[in-house]
Amino acid sequence: MKDLHGSAPGEIPSLNGIRAISVIIVLLSHAGLEQIVPGGFGVTIFFFLSGFLITTLMLREQRRDGAINIGAFYIRRFYRLVPPLLVMLALAYGLTLANLLPGNITAEGIAAQFFYFANYFEIFFDGSNRIPTGTGVLWSLAVEEHFYIVFPILMAGAFALRLSNRSMLITAAGLSLAILLWRTYLVYALHVSEPRIYYSSDTRIDSIIYGCMLAFICAMRGLDGITRKKLSTEDYALLALGLGILAITFIVRDFQFRETLRYSLQGIAFIPLFYLAVGRPDSWPFRLLSNRLLARLGVYSYSIYLIHRVIIVALIDNVPALGGRPVVLALASLALSVLFAMLVDRFVDGYFRHRRRSPRKSTVAVAQTATG
Repeated sequence: MKDLHGSAPGEIPSLNGIRAISVIIVLLSHAGLEQIVPGGFGVTIFFFLSGFLITTLMLREQRRDGAINIGAFYIRRFYRLVPPLLVMLALAYGLTLANLLPGNITAEGIAAQFFYFANYFEIFFDGSNRIPTGTGVLWSLAVEEHFYIVFPILMAGAFALRLSNRSMLITAAGLSLAILLWRTYLVYALHVSEPRIYYSSDTRIDSIIYGCMLAFICAMRGLDGITRKKLSTEDYALLALGLGILAITFIVRDFQFRETLRYSLQGIAFIPLFYLAVGRPDSWPFRLLSNRLLARLGVYSYSIYLIHRVIIVALIDNVPALGGRPVVLALASLALSVLFAMLVDRFVDGYFRHRRRSPRKSTVAVAQTATG
């Protein structure tokens, strides 16, 4: 199993399909179909998937080695995330210098994006006017990176205390509830703006934590691989429950609901849906996620996500007619984004892939065992 930002085909084939669908949702929304395609929903799926995969990998490492190597984790994150990011930023800033992409180039903008401060830079420092247009999508990478910085340390502490999976699940649920209460306070008491809720790590990181909760549930139930059982009556009930909760989050249009409870309900809804996708990948409807084309797009999803908005903006700026043809714009942007991702996978990510598999050993490790 690989992490969110993807990779060679992993042990759970359905997950690359989920990655592909998520990035397509985001791209279609940014191409002008935001009234019918909720781009933010695609990002929320990415967040959940990230928490699930990272937690699962750490639980496996702990069982296998009796320790989690925090230093090696950070090295793997660097090799996977930073090289494609640098290529994307170089291209975006180069297009801006060539007047092929609107926006501005500032030292503080470059620093905010490279050091994963893009989300708060956007909220508090008018960041969108200090960067090339289209690179604002990096706010979500900042949220994930803030999670990556803290989470291994918390997991090491949990293992050191010999917390059970059940205890870690309860702790994660408590953190998610606390973040919901914090969002509620910001919206109802302080009347903050929508961007303050949408972009901030302190208000969105629970979407990642819900994925962690699923990993703890799978560990408790012994679901650490693929079980190719057909859907049972209980499974169909879980499927209906997850889809029903998701439907509520789309039907209710109240602003305060959408900025507070919506993210929590979506995280809760993903738990049974992802549980089935992981445990029943060969059953209907989850076997559709294992389609070869979707799987390949899932492998490329990180690079597609990085570049797609830049390509959309550049196409509209240089071919204005595309601005009124969202379907054509989406298809052209997807094709160019996939081409970019293929080149990154071949010439950039391929170079660093073996380093991610065998990072140098770190002196920071916690040799404790978690109980079930």
